[in-house]
Amino acid sequence: MASLHKDPRGKSPYWYCAYTLPTGKRAFKSTKQRDRQKAQQVCSTLHRASKLGAGGNLTEARARELISEIVENALGEPLKFYSTEEWLRDWLQGKKAAKATGTFLKYRRTIESFLAFLGTKAKRNLSQVTPRDIQRFRDAELAVGKHPTTCNSVVKHLRIPFTSARRQGLITHNPAEGVEMLNVKGQGSKGTFNHEQVKALVGAAHGDWRGAILTAYYTGARLQDVANLRWDSVDREKGLISFVARKTDQQLRIPIHPELQEYLLNLAVVDGSFVFPTLKGTGSGGKSGLSMAFSRIMGRANVRGEVAREAHGKGRRINTLSFHSLRHSFNSALANAGVPQEIRQTLTGHTSAEMNRRYTHHDLAPLRAAIAVLPCLDAPLGS
Repeated sequence: MASLHKDPRGKSPYWYCAYTLPTGKRAFKSTKQRDRQKAQQVCSTLHRASKLGAGGNLTEARARELISEIVENALGEPLKFYSTEEWLRDWLQGKKAAKATGTFLKYRRTIESFLAFLGTKAKRNLSQVTPRDIQRFRDAELAVGKHPTTCNSVVKHLRIPFTSARRQGLITHNPAEGVEMLNVKGQGSKGTFNHEQVKALVGAAHGDWRGAILTAYYTGARLQDVANLRWDSVDREKGLISFVARKTDQQLRIPIHPELQEYLLNLAVVDGSFVFPTLKGTGSGGKSGLSMAFSRIMGRANVRGEVAREAHGKGRRINTLSFHSLRHSFNSALANAGVPQEIRQTLTGHTSAEMNRRYTHHDLAPLRAAIAVLPCLDAPLGS
């Protein structure tokens, strides 16, 4: 039988509950309640939980209900318990509108894969996920051929919702924080195109691809941002291209290089339409995707990189040269011309949140001067 008592030493203002543990041993624990009625409710709940435990009937779900009951009696509202699946899906839903589309899709892929990896454990309490679970998931991704950088990314993705859960008091520690990153040195880093190679690529391209290559080389924009660029983002009079990067959700404002300006002036403008209509809405991957189409342009231009990593399992073959190398080429050309790092960061969007805020109102003069250092290709631009 459970009973209430005051601290016999007179050192605590709280009521204490005396009850029998499932092992048969008597316990004397504080209810953390000054009010006798609330203390009695806590004590009765502890007694019921102990009886269920003694009879082998205390399930995890029932234990959560009893703890929630104690909290509700004390605070007036029940304690919310999340399973791993419930929490990760709720967190993901909250990010759907807050994050750029590309970032949200990456989070969703990671979370869906992680939940599938956990299996039935995903239905258990969020606090039961361990660093070992995260590490085994990362290693499983590596084992099927994923690039080490991709495997590190899934750990980083999972750290975010678990950090949020810790801050809200749902868990006491973040299981993803203790997982170390894999070494990615020598694992297929992207190369850069030289001046003659870019010129050859433009010459070998047809239609909208010529403008897309020029845009990437002279702005550092990523493939999907280039392919889905709208005329509303291009101010040919002021010589500016402004757009929100899909991957980072950053607003970028880039002066137009003279050679790109000349190309754009020769295109017909339809307000609200796409600058490169034959490329818009097309995915990057797959045999009919934009990346493969660019690879074929590289073949016609006789521009070849090296195989940085062979295809393995679900991992794809990685070449040191791809469309993304145009972005690296843009940044490298600026660096080689002596353009300061902070200017390059502003133009490419490779910057921390603090740095981004600092340079949001960066004067256009140094940005225009930076773009002007890039050499003209003088490549044939006819259709």
